[in-house]
Amino acid sequence: MRLVMFDMDGTLIDTQALIAEHMASAFNSLGLVPPTPAESRTIIGLSLPIAIGQLARTDDVDLIEGLVGQYRSLYAASLTENFDREPLYPGAREALERLGMMPDTQLGVATGKGLNGVVRILGKHGIADHFVTLQTPDHNPSKPHPGMLLRAMAETGATPSETVMIGDTTFDMELAVAAGVAAIGVTWGYHEAETLRQAGARILINNYDELDDAVTTILG
Repeated sequence: MRLVMFDMDGTLIDTQALIAEHMASAFNSLGLVPPTPAESRTIIGLSLPIAIGQLARTDDVDLIEGLVGQYRSLYAASLTENFDREPLYPGAREALERLGMMPDTQLGVATGKGLNGVVRILGKHGIADHFVTLQTPDHNPSKPHPGMLLRAMAETGATPSETVMIGDTTFDMELAVAAGVAAIGVTWGYHEAETLRQAGARILINNYDELDDAVTTILG
C-alpha cells in the first residue's frame, strides 16, 4: 500500500495573508507589538500555542492563552464574511482525485491546524472524502514531533517505507525525518526551497502536475 500525507496551510490551501492579518490583530488587541507578515510566515505549520509563544518570545501560559483566544475569535469572525480567503492551490483538487484513484493508495492530513478547522475547510472544498486519516494537534504533539505520522501509520497499517509526507515547511520535512518517512517539499508554500532540502526533502516539486511522479519515485 501507499500512504500519502499532506500538510494543509501552504501546501493544500493558501492562508498566509489571513494568518498574518489575524496574528497581528491578536497582538494589537492585547497592546503588544504585532509580528510582521514575514515573521508570521515562519511559524505557519506549528500548533497555534507554540507558534504564538515563538512569535511573542514568551513561555507565559496566560499570555499565550490570551493571544490564542483572540486569534481564534478574529479568524472565525472573518470567515463569516470572507468565504474565499482559504483557497486551494492550483492543481490540488485534481492531484487528490488522481492519487485517490490509484490502487492501494490512501491519503491523509498532518497539519498544525485544529481538527475543527480541518474538517470545515475540507468540507467547504468538497474534498473530505479523499482522506482516511486526519492528524492534528488536538490529539498529537506539534510538528516536528513524529506523532502525527506515527498515528497515521498506525491507523492505516502503513509502514514508514510505504509512507510519504508532502509539505511546504521545514517542520513538515523534520516531521517526516523523525518518523522515518520520506518527504516531498513543495516550493509554492511558506519556506524556501533550499531550507526544505536541508531539512530532509528527498524531492522538491514546483507544481501539482509533478506530484504523481514524485510519489511514484519514492514509493513505487
